[in-house]
Amino acid sequence: MDETEIRRLSVGHVLCGLAVLFSLCVPPLLLDEFSLLGTHLTWLCICSVCVVTVNVLLRLTLKPNPSTKRSSFAHKVNKLKQSGLYFFVSCLLFHGIIVLYGAPLIESIWETFLFAVLLSSFTTSRCLCILGPNFHAWIRVFSKDGAMSVWDHSLQITTICSIVGAWLGAFPIPLDWDRPWQVWPISCSLGATFGYVVGLLLAPFWIYWNRKRLTYKSR
Repeated sequence: MDETEIRRLSVGHVLCGLAVLFSLCVPPLLLDEFSLLGTHLTWLCICSVCVVTVNVLLRLTLKPNPSTKRSSFAHKVNKLKQSGLYFFVSCLLFHGIIVLYGAPLIESIWETFLFAVLLSSFTTSRCLCILGPNFHAWIRVFSKDGAMSVWDHSLQITTICSIVGAWLGAFPIPLDWDRPWQVWPISCSLGATFGYVVGLLLAPFWIYWNRKRLTYKSR
């Protein structure tokens, strides 16, 4: 395995982690009365924008899983439109799944949707930037032994960690502690964010540790 690719992956993950840190540290300096708990919906928007922006920039600079085919400008515009559609559909799907898992259907609908946008930023936007709007490639990556590169393995790890973090974050909500961070969806979004950051840290180390036994099929 080419260790240069692992280093490139590590740089990308550090920048993604810095995007989350930026959303936590910079807005309080620029916005009056901004706080993670008090203006949580604003933070959800800022964090989502930061993460998606960094993912797009990494796509343009690091070029993970580059295609050998040359594409026209019209083809690139079409892929951009498809990516936007995929992201929007992902937000709707996450929203529906969250409601099925117990979130309010009508009450707090805006909070639920923004939480779905955050989850899509952590998961779908990375898939779009690494794999493109190719649903078959997504199915391949998330199937058993479907990874073809270190980037594919990083997708598996960060996606699973983000979703598991969001799921674990729901456990404190029904407890009768009457804490501000138990308001929907604060604990879930913080759990998803923590899981995402853990995945960013874990993926390069796991791939490097297992580099001798990881083999990738040719495309």
